[in-house]
Amino acid sequence: MIQYDFSGRTAVVTGGAKGIGLGIARRLAGAGAAVAVWDIDPEPLRRDAAGKGIEAIFSVDVTEPASVEQAVQNTFAQLGVINNAGIAGPTLPTWHYPLYEWDRVVAADLTSVFLCCRAVVPVMLEQSYGRIVNLASVAGKEGNANACAYSAAKAGVIALTKSLGKELAESGIIVNCVAPAMVQTDLLGEMTPEYIAGVTAKIPMGRFGTVEENAEMVAWLCSDACSFSTGAVFDVTGGRATY
Repeated sequence: MIQYDFSGRTAVVTGGAKGIGLGIARRLAGAGAAVAVWDIDPEPLRRDAAGKGIEAIFSVDVTEPASVEQAVQNTFAQLGVINNAGIAGPTLPTWHYPLYEWDRVVAADLTSVFLCCRAVVPVMLEQSYGRIVNLASVAGKEGNANACAYSAAKAGVIALTKSLGKELAESGIIVNCVAPAMVQTDLLGEMTPEYIAGVTAKIPMGRFGTVEENAEMVAWLCSDACSFSTGAVFDVTGGRATY
């Protein structure tokens, strides 16, 4: 594991109470960052030893502008923001997909990223420094069958990352996103076994990615070693996506 020194910096991880988000929060905290977790249900983390080393845990609904703005006031974001919060939604053909589920998934997976970026960028601009890492998905690059809302939202995250990265290119703020393939997290509980098997079969390495592998990629993107990549998509897909 590469050693980074994030001492004196603050990181905000949305959806950081479990899964990939928790792995990222623990990785950054282990490298010395003061980590704040924003999650709609942070209570299990407050009670769990997994939260050790995480300095601040806030209850935040990242789909609500007022909740995000209040969280920014409570958290001074110096290092960066990792926009990880999200849901998968049901696995159904597009013509059977309920409108309320579409709205729910797009709000959680795309609008939340916009709201957090919009709220935090002014703080970073005052410091002429920052790192933003958005969690997209290989589904946003390829489009997964029976996951129209999730795929569309993650494609939107990729496009938002590219737009924001270009807007901030000369500001000292770097914006990138990570596009994982299937990872062993609680999101799998929202998917059918058939869907999981079909997606896994597309991974040339023949296995799920791990939380730790994704957290390691995010740690590099948050570091000063990442200095000339912005508006980019970094795959963690076991060879599934190579473009």
